Amino acid sequence: MKEFALIFRLKDIADFKPTPEQMQERMNWLAGIASQNKLADKGNTLLPFEGSAKTVKPNRVVTDGAYTEIKEFISGYIVVKAESLDEAVEIAQANPIFDQVGGSVEVREVLRRD
Repeated sequence: MKEFALIFRLKDIADFKPTPEQMQERMNWLAGIASQNKLADKGNTLLPFEGSAKTVKPNRVVTDGAYTEIKEFISGYIVVKAESLDEAVEIAQANPIFDQVGGSVEVREVLRRD
């Protein structure tokens, strides 16, 4: 089984503060993944978005913020176990965040160096 990072992106900082009901929906989604033994890492570490990131570019250019080129920010991530990219995408598509606030989930295979 492979591992895939699901990287959650939101468009607006207001979306980062879900209601208790929205949070429960997200926790239920996560619990469903865990109950199938497909949760490899629940991303306990938040990825802050204000004043705590820099982007390093070619020629030693450093800019403020994580994503100066795009309008979204990363609000968190989890790592899931799946047989294929398609299965990982299906897991991501079930995320209630789409019905709640929009945003997107980037799905990337995790390559381990063992």
